[in-house]
Amino acid sequence: MATCHVVAMPYPGRGHINPMMNLCKLLSSRRNDDILVTFVVTEEWLGLVGSETKPDCIRFVTIPNVLPSELVRADDMVSFIEAILTKIEEPFEGILDRLEAPADVIVADTFLPWAVDVGRRRNIPVASFWPMPVTVLSMFYHFDLLAQNWHFPVEFPERVEVTVDNIPGVSPFRLSDLPGICHLQNQTLLQRVVKQISKVPQAQYLLFNSVFELEPSVIDALQATFPFPVYSLGPLIPYFNLQYHNSSRPTAPNGVDYLEWLDSQPQSSVLYVSLGSFLSVSSAQMDEIAAGLHSSGVKYLLVARDKALSVKESVCGGLGMVVPWCDQLKVLCHPSVGGFFTHCGWNSTVESFFAGLPLLAFPITMDQVPISKLVAEDWKIGWKAKGAHGDLVRREEIAELVRRFMDSENVGRKEMVERAREIRETCRRAIGKGGSSEKNFEAFMKDVSK
Repeated sequence: MATCHVVAMPYPGRGHINPMMNLCKLLSSRRNDDILVTFVVTEEWLGLVGSETKPDCIRFVTIPNVLPSELVRADDMVSFIEAILTKIEEPFEGILDRLEAPADVIVADTFLPWAVDVGRRRNIPVASFWPMPVTVLSMFYHFDLLAQNWHFPVEFPERVEVTVDNIPGVSPFRLSDLPGICHLQNQTLLQRVVKQISKVPQAQYLLFNSVFELEPSVIDALQATFPFPVYSLGPLIPYFNLQYHNSSRPTAPNGVDYLEWLDSQPQSSVLYVSLGSFLSVSSAQMDEIAAGLHSSGVKYLLVARDKALSVKESVCGGLGMVVPWCDQLKVLCHPSVGGFFTHCGWNSTVESFFAGLPLLAFPITMDQVPISKLVAEDWKIGWKAKGAHGDLVRREEIAELVRRFMDSENVGRKEMVERAREIRETCRRAIGKGGSSEKNFEAFMKDVSK
């Protein structure tokens, strides 16, 4: 009989569900038969993730979809968030009513602010789970400090280079480094997000998908701000799967054995290119990227998802491979991969930390913009491949940048590679015995088991 029952409620999006599931798997690995996890997803997401391997102590429970099709949420993000704020709370409470064993703690995505109200009504402690960099949480939480001095939306190009240095624990940044929604003419989405995050102080715990040693100042500042424990538990990626060597190798949906192709390439010679599973680049920009990669003369593995077929047809020659999907962490950790051309989604960035790779940052929106700043300027493990204005980046510029980035004799690359390897060791120490994340896992489990 499990003595600790965790009810996990992620925001219904891939970048939120994956780290929440990895968090639950890591919790279960520490408590074995002593823990039960009820993982709540919408019906649509159960169809997408329900077949994934998980421990027996984790069980899925569904609630109705918040919109007719959650996969079209990019077309109207405001309506999607409004539905999340108003349509999930009631069915979630219905699940709590039907549980065989009462919940000991609710772990809920920070973007589901109603969860703290549910916990308060039922006397269940709530751990707010923040799936992005801690720096971004502090930007939103202290948005009043920004709004005192600057008008939003931030207008281009007049004020993008203005430096902000009054956010506790956050290194100085430009207004152009703020999350993408700060620059939208319609400020409804920004107002919703700021309001959601204002509920964080009403939780009983705050969990981060980050490594303390990578964001120590901002984590310390938030710990001093909130009257409850904050725990950095990252990297919350499936690194635990790498130790198992299955007889079957993952292949792309089109049957391509991309790992076999990587096996045949020289060490650190391949640039891995993936620009997101949800919001991705335009077709015009993808065409420029594909042409630039081909012109660069650099070996590459490009994940183009629904655009894979058209991209493959437009790019000829034996330099690259184009697939609609791959096992990203295994690819990043492959010895032939020497760099990552990325949209700077946080999960992808954290996986690159674990692999020890330098990054070409091509942010699209939201937290990807400040992440690209952290990558290039704070951690110094990458270069920006895209300017603040969001203009189309042409193939000639991409080709030249890729050539320099992957040139093993380039001094700038050598420095990035060295720093990326240092961050890799920092991450692996954090999850090792006595590491910061390992200690925080133990402390959090001790707290919720009282």
